[in-house]
Amino acid sequence: MTKKQTWSQRFESALHPAIARFNASIGFDIELIKYDITGSQAHAKMLAHTGIISHEEGEILSTGLEQIRQEYDQGKFQPGIDSEDVHFAVEKRLTEIVGDVGKKLHTARSRNDQVGTDTRLYLRDQIQQIRWQLREFQGVILDIAEKNVETLIPGYTHLQRAQPVSLAHHLLAYFQMAQRDWERLADVYSRVNISPLGCGALAGTTFPIDRHYTAKLLHFDHVYANSLDGVSDRDFAIEFLCAASIIMVHLSRLSEEVILWASEEFRFVTLKDSCATGSSIMPQKKNPDVPELVRGKTGRVFGHLQAMLVIMKGLPLAYNKDLQEDKEGIFDSVNTVKACLEAMTILLQEGLEFRHQRLATAVTEDFANATDVADYLAARGVPFREAYNIVGKVVKTSIAAGKLLKDLHLEEWQEIHPAFAADIYEAIAPRQVVAARNSYGGTGFVQVREAIINARTQLNGK
Repeated sequence: MTKKQTWSQRFESALHPAIARFNASIGFDIELIKYDITGSQAHAKMLAHTGIISHEEGEILSTGLEQIRQEYDQGKFQPGIDSEDVHFAVEKRLTEIVGDVGKKLHTARSRNDQVGTDTRLYLRDQIQQIRWQLREFQGVILDIAEKNVETLIPGYTHLQRAQPVSLAHHLLAYFQMAQRDWERLADVYSRVNISPLGCGALAGTTFPIDRHYTAKLLHFDHVYANSLDGVSDRDFAIEFLCAASIIMVHLSRLSEEVILWASEEFRFVTLKDSCATGSSIMPQKKNPDVPELVRGKTGRVFGHLQAMLVIMKGLPLAYNKDLQEDKEGIFDSVNTVKACLEAMTILLQEGLEFRHQRLATAVTEDFANATDVADYLAARGVPFREAYNIVGKVVKTSIAAGKLLKDLHLEEWQEIHPAFAADIYEAIAPRQVVAARNSYGGTGFVQVREAIINARTQLNGK
């Protein structure tokens, strides 16, 4: 016969075994055990601080909880499904260690505010770890950018050749995306770092607790001002999953570019053996598995965000069992984002090489300098829209003749418009095309070097 659960004096019989398994969360919320112990130690100290239990009892509880932490770290404490969740598992083991004093730990506390506290403590730590990983990712991008200020790469719009840009400028776009991710997580952190401990099941408690005392012990910035909100709020989880999804968007976009760049059609990068795989039947293949997996894993994080929104959209106040479903999505999103950041950082740092000669050739084999011809005429008094139409015709006739703009003779240029002079060739040379775009935030080499200095300052400021 299944052993009755802690609350079962209200019931005549135990849970059906299948329902017990269905109801249990110990299989995944064991991830919170260290945070549950930390939160419980703070709660025990508060109970003693306010005189709800004696200081001696508070010490006994805290010491017993620390023993559980050590047992778990050593692999000696591995609770099973009979514990239902991590909270009961810890309390049960604590009572085994310290006796009936252990039964006092749950005074003035509910699993509702307890799990909310644990989840916030967990997510708080994970946010800091992800922010540190973002800094490492940015550092690698910046290192590559510093070496490639004057390396040119075709810039695209609509996946069509548009204008050449500095490779460093291209990479710094991802630095800025990661910077927003870093800042966004800091903003999310501020709403994660609010303590629900002491909200009880939903309405607070009759005991003279000190919620600000436990918040201080646990380094929370604030406490929830409304107990109903405190136990039922998962906005912080939604915000984190949203921030995690945006991180994955950025990593996926970079992944897609690496996949394209590594293809035979582009040949902008070569994948090193340490970050590529082969085909089981095609020996010539070298596959970009790392960016492909990152691109694929992006969907699962999106899914967790969508699931969390659906969980919350119809919940009445206050706590509902539906909220047990928040944790697996949070845990998996944390693990996915961390793994993808690590993999992409390694890929950039040591898994690919830019093919500089191929890039140098690529920026000379198209009409990406056409805008510069129009700018050339506009700078000499031709209205830009008129210049735009003139150059459009030039491109059309050049394509028909199998020529690029750089192949036109000076006489041909001057037949098109008398404003053209011998300096047109310098104006449309790829390096000059890039260097000339010296507006703030542009791809001009002066601007890119300044952007690298500013990015390094951001990075060093942590």
